[in-house]
Amino acid sequence: MSKKPRRFSKGVKDFSGKILKLLSKEPNKPFNYKQIASRLDVDDTKSRNEIIKDLKILASKKQILEIEPGKYIVKAQSQDYYEGIIDMTARKTAYLLCEDFEEDVFIPFANLNHALHGDKVKVYVYNRRKGKRPEAEVIEVLERERMEFVGVIDVQKNFAFVTTANPKMYTDIFIPKEKMGEAKDGDVVLVKIEDWPKKADSPFGSVEKVLGRPGEHDTEIHAILAEYGLPYDFPVEVEAYAKKLDTSIQSEEIAKRRDMRNVLTFTIDPKDAKDFDDALSFQVLENGNYEIGVHIADVSHYVQEGTILDDEAFKRATSVYLVDRVVPMLPEVLSNFACSLRPHEEKYTFSAVFEINAKAQVVNQWFGRTVIYSDQRFAYEEAQHIIETKGNTIPAEISLTEETYFVPDAIVEATLKLDELAKILRRNRMNNGAISFDKVEVKFKLDENDEPVGVYFKIAKDANHLIEEFMLLANRKVAEFIGKQKKTFVYRIHDEPDENKLMNLQGVISKFGYSLNFKSKDTISKSLNTLLENVVGKKEQNMVDTLAIRTMSKAKYSTENIGHYGLAFDYYSHFTSPIRRYPDVMVHRLLQQYLDGAKSADEEAYEEKCVHSSNMENSASNAERDSIKYMQVKYMQDHKDQEFLGVISGVTEWGIYVEIVENKCEGMIRIREIKEDYYTFDEKQYALVGQVTKDLLQLGDEVWVKVKNADLVKKQLDYHFIRRN
Repeated sequence: MSKKPRRFSKGVKDFSGKILKLLSKEPNKPFNYKQIASRLDVDDTKSRNEIIKDLKILASKKQILEIEPGKYIVKAQSQDYYEGIIDMTARKTAYLLCEDFEEDVFIPFANLNHALHGDKVKVYVYNRRKGKRPEAEVIEVLERERMEFVGVIDVQKNFAFVTTANPKMYTDIFIPKEKMGEAKDGDVVLVKIEDWPKKADSPFGSVEKVLGRPGEHDTEIHAILAEYGLPYDFPVEVEAYAKKLDTSIQSEEIAKRRDMRNVLTFTIDPKDAKDFDDALSFQVLENGNYEIGVHIADVSHYVQEGTILDDEAFKRATSVYLVDRVVPMLPEVLSNFACSLRPHEEKYTFSAVFEINAKAQVVNQWFGRTVIYSDQRFAYEEAQHIIETKGNTIPAEISLTEETYFVPDAIVEATLKLDELAKILRRNRMNNGAISFDKVEVKFKLDENDEPVGVYFKIAKDANHLIEEFMLLANRKVAEFIGKQKKTFVYRIHDEPDENKLMNLQGVISKFGYSLNFKSKDTISKSLNTLLENVVGKKEQNMVDTLAIRTMSKAKYSTENIGHYGLAFDYYSHFTSPIRRYPDVMVHRLLQQYLDGAKSADEEAYEEKCVHSSNMENSASNAERDSIKYMQVKYMQDHKDQEFLGVISGVTEWGIYVEIVENKCEGMIRIREIKEDYYTFDEKQYALVGQVTKDLLQLGDEVWVKVKNADLVKKQLDYHFIRRN
């Protein structure tokens, strides 16, 4: 059955919101009821009478002023008007996020007036009496968060509609025939909203790009990237510019740098890594202390300000790590070659070199440009083997070369000493109130066609912690060095957790016999660490880890330093990954300028860059999460006949979410499909309660499930409830 274009809505009886919106747009111009009726395209007597009545009511409430008989203007600087951001729910209602209100302000669907999720809007707030929850009506959309959307096109004879899988996008998009491009019925497309006429139910748009057919692997991956405005290839001119760069190591450039090519240096990275942006050097000094260099690829040497390469890197701001691919911030000639600290190659680096004593205390520090030569490349598994065995034989089964080989004694000794110092640094950090989030990472084994054939979990071990601690040390010391000079800098900041969220976490974990200590900031962080240690290996670990992370504020980039709560650092920045993070490139540039004696940089300009970098990081992180969800759905499609043990990870009024123990794939069971009793949602107990048996289904309970539906397009899993465990 063909779909008819829904362009016009029916008239409404209450014109108050529309009147306020109209008067607010021209606050100094008086209107009478005829002018208002004309502007609202109303010409029937009944509606005109309603407008007259609403004008009198608004004037009596002092929301508008009658400046002469029958002529009205909006009340100047009314305290009932606010600006904020729209937060849509999946049920077509919304909330206004606004700092002027303790609680988010409810906006019914009828009052959205074409506002979409994430839009910056001006609203009129009513129902502000005691005991009444305030509600709002959108008066004006000030700024659209986005204009491009991904969806499936439904082509009719002379028009089409695009429907998105995004539950927060409540409308489809109307596409006139001439704006469909090459799109065919059922294609996944990227569309751009161009207009939203006042009386139209749907916005009008045009097809920007055809991404492919639904369910096809590349289509869905490209759709994920397009959904968040992320690119998947480089413009031709940027690739051409990068290929023309001189990436050879020149003697005149070496002369300007600290030459550290003769100091023992090696890298430790994931087995499948191609971009090695950090290396460690190690030597014992005559006084018995250790000189440890943290050497970072000197990306800013190649990526010069004002070039198209720099513009592209800034626009992307980050590399995106999807399940089956990396979308790099820099073209491959830099990310995998010139800037990658590959073994047995000389490289330009930016370094933080520390003199450290046996207690892991920094005695001296030096920052600047260097040239290094990497003697060895390790995978984490190889370095871990050295730490665990204290020997120098790497067996074939974990070797990068797939053959047994021997590591020189000097590198073994360096690795063991670095591990020993890293453990002291980590212990000191934890004692100072840092929180240890070692969340289990879900990884997929993919075949040659990128089909998931297995699931495994990535767990951080000593070798990971070794690298982490020295990167943290470099990031902290660089930030401290500039921060104490009171000059503009790019910090990585992390605010304290929201106490309400911590109280909610307490409510959940108490069911498992855990608790938090709210006595002080110090006791909160220590009890959080104790909680995270105690759940390791338990069925509730992933759920508790996830809920604990959600209590935390989001880390972001800023020129205003408030410290980093999670790491318990007063100063912190990102210096160690400029191949994949643009803020690190900015940090390198600023650090060099200040080492050269430059004045403080323009704070406002750098703050804008920080906001953009944080936003792009958030988009990349959402895309990464969606790609994992997509791969989980794909994996579960091939296991529809199998029963799985799962843990209840969420409880809502419409059902329960269950996370499968063996692969962490989360899906939903709708409340009506649990047949063993009639269940209702109990908000206080955060559980489903059986009306006959009074049995509870609550967070952490183990249940057996089976796949009911695996929707690749919506990236959604639905499960059948089999039985309790």
